[in-house]
Amino acid sequence: MTSRILVTGGAGFIGSHLCKKLLSEGNTVFCLDNLFTGSKDNISDLLSDENFHFICSDVEDKIEIDVQYIYNLACPASPVHYQYDPIKTLKTSIFGIINMLELARDNNAVILQASTSEVYGDPLCHPQKEAYWGNVNPVGVRSCYDEGKRCAETFVFEYSRKFNLNSRIVRIFNTYGPNMNINDGRVVSNFIVQALQNKDITVFGDGSQTRSFCYVDDLVNALVLMMNNSLNFKGPVNLGNPCERTVLELAELIIKLTNSNSKIIFKDLPKDDPIKRRPDISLAKEKLNWEPCVDINDGLAKTISYFKSKLAEINK
Repeated sequence: MTSRILVTGGAGFIGSHLCKKLLSEGNTVFCLDNLFTGSKDNISDLLSDENFHFICSDVEDKIEIDVQYIYNLACPASPVHYQYDPIKTLKTSIFGIINMLELARDNNAVILQASTSEVYGDPLCHPQKEAYWGNVNPVGVRSCYDEGKRCAETFVFEYSRKFNLNSRIVRIFNTYGPNMNINDGRVVSNFIVQALQNKDITVFGDGSQTRSFCYVDDLVNALVLMMNNSLNFKGPVNLGNPCERTVLELAELIIKLTNSNSKIIFKDLPKDDPIKRRPDISLAKEKLNWEPCVDINDGLAKTISYFKSKLAEINK
C-alpha cells in the first residue's frame, strides 16, 4: 500500500537518499527544503517523477498538506553550518518540530523526528545507550544544535503524551556517503576532498578521538524500519555503526583509498568536541532487527567516487 509522505530537509544529504528510497517503494513524496545546506542537485533525478513534489520552504513556516507520514530531518547538522547562525539553528529545531507536530495532529499522521548523537554531548558513558542523559554544555558553541535537538525530543514526547500522537525518535550517529556537501565541515567529507586535491589533511587534536561511521544506505533503511515498525516503538533509538575508529585511523585509510600524497597536520581541538562517540545499537537490533552491513571500505569507495565527480564539475 502506497502512502503520502513528507520529508523535511529532503534535498539534504540524508533526506535526498530517503526520498529516493520512498519513491522506489511507490509512495508519493513531498520534499520540503529551504536549500540552506540542501541542494536541488541532490534530487535532480527525482524531479521528473510524477510522484515527487519539491516544496522550497522553511520548516519554521507553517504548511498545510495532506500526508500520512512525516520524516522531520530539517536542520543543518555539521558544526560549520549550524554555528553559522546559531539562533536560526535553534529556531529550525524548535519551531520546526512544533509545526510538524501540529501538522501530524491535523492529519492524524505518524511523525519521525531525526535527533542526533549530539544529545549525549561529550559522553561520560561509553558506548552510549539511549538511557544515558548526556553531558552537554548548554551554553557552549555547539549548544544551539545539541540543545535544540534535545528540546525537540521533549516536544515530541509531550505531544505524544498529551495528544496520543503516533511518534518516533531516532538518534543518528555519524553518517557518510554521496550527496554530502563539499564544504560539509565533517571529517569524512573534509578528509576526502583534501586527499583528492593532495592537500594537507587537517586532524584536530592528536587524532585519538573516536567516531563510528555509518553508510547512508544503512541509515536510510533504519529510518524506514523505524517509521513502519509494528510494535508502536517510539524510541528514542540509536542508529549508527558501532564499529569505532580514531579520527587519525580514518585519515590514514582515506589517504590509502585515494592514493593521495596528502600529509596529515594537526590543529587545536575545537571547543566541546566529543572525545568518544559510539552507539550501543542493542535496542535497534531488538526492536527493528537492524544493524549496518556496508563495510567502511566499500562505503568510502562510493563516497570518494562521488566527490571525484563533484570536484571534476567544479574544475571544468
